[in-house]
Amino acid sequence: MWYGYEGAESIGALLARVRMERGISQLRLAERLCASAGVATVSRHEISRWEREERIPCGFWLRWLAATLEVPLADLERAADVARWARSRGRPGRRSTRSVPGPVPPNWTEVRAGVYYRRAS
Repeated sequence: MWYGYEGAESIGALLARVRMERGISQLRLAERLCASAGVATVSRHEISRWEREERIPCGFWLRWLAATLEVPLADLERAADVARWARSRGRPGRRSTRSVPGPVPPNWTEVRAGVYYRRAS
């Protein structure tokens, strides 16, 4: 399923590149998307989240992005898949929603996974 995604352009990079090539600001893109789709739910902040890949646009927004930016839908879908693949592999430089516990301090004992108690000194 994920074969061939190494080195491919992800959704954030593709959106930012195409938007800048067209000379459109994040705010202008958000306004155009809302006008095209007939819903006022996308802000420039959401465009920024998509470009930073904190979020990945769903199929509904991918279709409107394709129409608004005049980019083939297949390219956007592939780029979204690349971002999902990178997220699943924990690509460095991307924010992870998983918390990774640090080392346990010497005066603490792990009772079971993720549960600790402090030993008396």
